[in-house]
Amino acid sequence: GLGDVYKRQINLNTDNIENEHLCCIIRTKTKHEGVETKRRWLKKELTHHHIFRKIDDKVTAFIEYDEVENALVPVVADNFYYIYCLWVTGDVKGKGYGKELLEYAINDAKANHKSGICMLGATKQKAWLSSEAFLLKNGFKVTPDTAAGYHLVYLSFDGTIPTFSSDALKESVSTNDLTIYYSDQCPFILKAINDAVKVTKERNIPLNLIHITSRTEALKIPAPFNNYALFYKGKFITVNLLQEALLNKLLDK
Repeated sequence: GLGDVYKRQINLNTDNIENEHLCCIIRTKTKHEGVETKRRWLKKELTHHHIFRKIDDKVTAFIEYDEVENALVPVVADNFYYIYCLWVTGDVKGKGYGKELLEYAINDAKANHKSGICMLGATKQKAWLSSEAFLLKNGFKVTPDTAAGYHLVYLSFDGTIPTFSSDALKESVSTNDLTIYYSDQCPFILKAINDAVKVTKERNIPLNLIHITSRTEALKIPAPFNNYALFYKGKFITVNLLQEALLNKLLDK
C-alpha cells in the first residue's frame, strides 16, 4: 500500500458480490438492469481466478482481469492475465489508485508464475478502452497493429508475446447486416444492445446479435474484442459501445 491516505481496497467474491456496487454505474438508486446482468455474469466468473478489485467506497476506481484461458476475448497468450478494465475517474483520479491497482495485478501475476499480463489497445478508437498511455508509462509494450488499428498492450516476464486468435484478424463478416458480438462483462452493454434493437427496428435494417458466453465462442470472434464488436456491410467498425445517437450517425453515412 502507499500509506494511510489510501482508501481500503477489496476484491469482490461470492460472499460480498450481492451487496457491493460495481463501480462504473454508481448513481442509480434503483436496481440497474445492466449492473445486475454484470453481477450475474461475475458470480459465475468468480468461481475461477477472476479478479475484480476496487476501492471500498462509492467511487469509480477498479481493475478487472482474468486468466487468458478463461477470458471471453479472442486473445491467445499462454499463461497470461487479461485486463478487461482498469478505470479510475472522478474525485479519486490522480491520487495513485490506478498505479496501486495495476501493481496489485502485476504482483498477483508474478506470485502465480504467470508469463505476463495484457490488455486490448487501439491506435484511434480509445473511448471504451482503458488507458494504454498509462500502461506504457508503467513498462508495457504493444504488439503490431491489426489492419483496423488494434493491438495488445502487454508486459511479459519471460519473453512470451500475446497474439490475437487467427479468426480475430479477419476483421470482417460474410453478412451485410448490422452485426454485434457482445458479452456480459460491462454494465453498459445492455443499453447498447437495446439501442441497436430500437434503431434497427426504426430503420428497418436487419440486426444480427451474437452473445458470447464461452471461451470457445470468444476465440472465433472475427475481430479484436474486449466485450463488444460491431460490423456493418461486412466490415468491422469498432469495439466502442455505440449507443443510439452514434449508431444512427454510423447508419446515416
